[in-house]
Amino acid sequence: MVVAANPLAADAGTRTLRAGGSAVDAAIAVQMVLGLVEAQSSGIGGGAFLLHWARGEKRLRGYDGRETAPAAARSGRFLDASGRPLAPPEAIANGRAVGVPGVLRMLEAAHRRHGRIGWAKLFDPAIRLAEQGFPMSPRLHRLLEAERELRGDAAARVLYYGSDGEPRPVGALVFNPEYAATLRAIAAFGADAFYTGAIAHDMVRAVAAHRRPGDLAPTDLQRYRALEREPVCGDYRGRRICGMGPPAGGVTLLQVLGILERTAFHRAAPGSAEALHLFSEAARLAYADRARYLADPAFVRQPVAGLLESGYLKARAALIGERSMGRAAPGNPRDAPGLLGDSAAAEPAGTSHVSIVDARGDAVAMTTTIESAFGSRIMVRGFLLNNELTDFSFVPASEARGGGSGMRAAANRVEPGKRPRSAMSPTFVFDRDGRLQAVLGSPGGPPIITYVAKALVAMLDWGMDAQSAVALPNFGSRNGPTEIERGSAYEALAPALRERGHEVLLIDLTSGTHVIERVEGGWRAGADPRREGAARGE
Repeated sequence: MVVAANPLAADAGTRTLRAGGSAVDAAIAVQMVLGLVEAQSSGIGGGAFLLHWARGEKRLRGYDGRETAPAAARSGRFLDASGRPLAPPEAIANGRAVGVPGVLRMLEAAHRRHGRIGWAKLFDPAIRLAEQGFPMSPRLHRLLEAERELRGDAAARVLYYGSDGEPRPVGALVFNPEYAATLRAIAAFGADAFYTGAIAHDMVRAVAAHRRPGDLAPTDLQRYRALEREPVCGDYRGRRICGMGPPAGGVTLLQVLGILERTAFHRAAPGSAEALHLFSEAARLAYADRARYLADPAFVRQPVAGLLESGYLKARAALIGERSMGRAAPGNPRDAPGLLGDSAAAEPAGTSHVSIVDARGDAVAMTTTIESAFGSRIMVRGFLLNNELTDFSFVPASEARGGGSGMRAAANRVEPGKRPRSAMSPTFVFDRDGRLQAVLGSPGGPPIITYVAKALVAMLDWGMDAQSAVALPNFGSRNGPTEIERGSAYEALAPALRERGHEVLLIDLTSGTHVIERVEGGWRAGADPRREGAARGE
């Protein structure tokens, strides 16, 4: 089974599985098609986190293809001449926002270990679609209509817009022969064709030539390495929940669930004001810790064990009362590094997620991104470059809180070669016997963590099937206002939450949560109706 953000991508993955391919083989085929038909969200110019479950080995592995900051990057990268943070639009459409792409090195590493079909063959579906054309989707058309900066890129303008400057109509065929040529080179020569030679040269040149030039260098691309990381796991309602550790969002997801389990959430009626109150308060506490402590573990010691200790989670849960705490302060977990300030990053919403289970029962959960819609708005050889470095803290240091004095460096500040913190949360759920029960994740920027947590409580606490769980209205808090999905039935809960002291915001919460869950006799899936996702299987 394959669940992906576009039917053409899901079809490519399913055909790969039908041909005897592994879950990783299917993920590669899906990613290459997504980079064409959903180029606004992910692609070879970005990065990804991938969880892999090998059923025969009973082994879980995590692959980190997160982008890195160029060697020339410095902590004040997103401050203006007067030392103030840049406005997000100015920072995003900016050569200085471009990190070294990582998804191809990561997929190559995963394929080397788990692939069953030759690397080159996996690029065929995307190459064929790029050359023969794919229909402009309604969602891509809407995003292009709203987008202004992308029109400034000559290659993107030719690809997506007509001579009148308006986006090509829904259903019109979009051809991208440059992307096809790029994929042919990578298919023939591996990821080296991307990180060295003519493609790498053109990426460096495009970043330097932007009206807000960046400092990506050839050596940055040549030195990039994907990493294998040990996943992080925790228990919830008798299941084992596993995700990607720092710099990804797995620790914060496990904190939300771990705090929630130590409250009266299990007694709250599904979809009630009480349930949303407890969920939002748990998320506040977890996001407060995230802002203080979580970053690239190669640069800042990560107190993962301390953040997930039962006693620490119990103490955090005890802070939740009948009224909202408004804004939570970070805790003091065991082994926490001292003298850290909080991170203040733009973290725009974007991204895509893929869930896959193959015929052997091996599985992939991959969340993949170029950051905001259309990334940095810089197109090179048919693909868009990311704006991932805006996930770093714009303010490299902040005033101490809680009685301290002086400025304290943010754990997630910009540093050369560093990977920015991410909310991406590819997730597996295992039962008491260690059998895989669910594969899930979501796009959507910082709320990704609450989107995934919502789907989990909907399935594990409220007994919903995968499709009902992903379609359920979104809600939560990132340690600011309590957010409820605009236009949903949960809007009616706003008055009761305000009576509890919540500042409630009714906003668009466009998740793209994709779930595969085990059922008797096989698997079933849920694709988020808020985007153009599709589930395919047999």
